[in-house]
Amino acid sequence: MHSGMRLSAYDDRTDPILISMETGLRDRVAIVAASSKGIGRAAALALAAEGTHLALCARNSDALEQVEEEARRTHGVSVYADTFDVADDLRVRQFVDAVHSRFGRIDICVTNAGGPPAKLFLETTMPEWDNAYQLNLRSIVSFAHAVLPYMQQRHWGRIVTITSMTVKQPVPELILSNSVRAGALGLVRSLATQFGPDNITINNVAPGYTATDRMKELAQTKANMTGGTAAEYETEIAQSVPLRRFAQPEEIADTIVWLASERASYITGQTVLVDGGVYRGL
Repeated sequence: MHSGMRLSAYDDRTDPILISMETGLRDRVAIVAASSKGIGRAAALALAAEGTHLALCARNSDALEQVEEEARRTHGVSVYADTFDVADDLRVRQFVDAVHSRFGRIDICVTNAGGPPAKLFLETTMPEWDNAYQLNLRSIVSFAHAVLPYMQQRHWGRIVTITSMTVKQPVPELILSNSVRAGALGLVRSLATQFGPDNITINNVAPGYTATDRMKELAQTKANMTGGTAAEYETEIAQSVPLRRFAQPEEIADTIVWLASERASYITGQTVLVDGGVYRGL
């Protein structure tokens, strides 16, 4: 989805006409967490393509600098970047306050964090459960707690959380992700109800199998469990998807941009699966 997207439409005479699908994102300010690579990076650059100014954070400073430079050079937007772990509540708060001080507004917050390790239940440890909660649920709470007062001031806001299709269809070896990320659904529903009167929408994007480093990690873990190879497992997984392929990060990013845009202004409290049809429920 890019600014000025042209869509085919028809008037009363059924003649094709062209209309412009404006996202309303130009000159807004978006926080994108874990934006140095993968889906976070794709989301940051997709928002920048709409003319949205960016506040980026990640743990890898070198990779983050590359995204920062690309957004500035290619799209001409302002970018503020900071390196820290989103599991650190204090640093999240300091970052959000710094973003508001720099830009004078925060319109969009895309929460994101790396997934917990792939393990079967009896292989997990209690510290791993604590870490998964801190990284994949509490970090969302931290960002929401910090950005919502600023969004209330302007009576406009978008929070988009990124979780996983496992919140709808658990994967056995992803027990930590299955359990902890599911809490984001209850949080999103609750916040959407409370902050709807402030014209703030809050939604969740649940990606399926996506061509990222995380997918390679999961494939290798599965291969270690079964005695096969990572390549064999990737092929097997891709064939299990109705579309017979993995998603590209940019395809997830397009959904994030849409939910952040004016075009999705009446959608809130929802979990949008971007999984190529893997989820079979109704």
